Amino acid sequence: MSVLETQRLILRPWRENDAADLYHYAKDPRVGPAAGWAVHKDEADSLHILRTVLMNDGKAENEVTWAVTIKGSDEPVGSIGIFPSEVSLGEGEPEIGYWIGVPFWGQGYIPEAVRFLLRRCFEKGAERVWCSHFEGNEKSRRVIEKCGFQYRCTQDWFIPAFNETRKALYYSVSREDWA
Repeated sequence: MSVLETQRLILRPWRENDAADLYHYAKDPRVGPAAGWAVHKDEADSLHILRTVLMNDGKAENEVTWAVTIKGSDEPVGSIGIFPSEVSLGEGEPEIGYWIGVPFWGQGYIPEAVRFLLRRCFEKGAERVWCSHFEGNEKSRRVIEKCGFQYRCTQDWFIPAFNETRKALYYSVSREDWA
């Protein structure tokens, strides 16, 4: 898996020794639940998530997750990934998902990373790319809209971490509309 560089960021593979940094941001209840995952309970919980979700060993080539780091620091402050969408209108097409720690909200890091990955998806031949957020997650909605995605549909999404169903709003942008 490659290391990617934007103007202000390095997107790199997650490593087991990132567990303490991941826990530092993932224990904040403002982060995970808005994205559909449970608050991390301790560093061991974060290590388990690294090993089973965020690290890419054995994952399909079309499912990749990077640690978001700010240039000049190797500390992961968030995560961004590309995976096959499960939205009915674009099943299997690339979808970008992300989160970032609260101290870094509002600084434009995630829109920068999303735009970079959009370009990468289109360069690799994608005709359309998806992004989504759960109903009520206005911060994520603003990122999505800043990056040129247009609302397409809403679907119910079951979240095992909370044993509940939420409304997920899906947006897409086509290669021709983004160019």
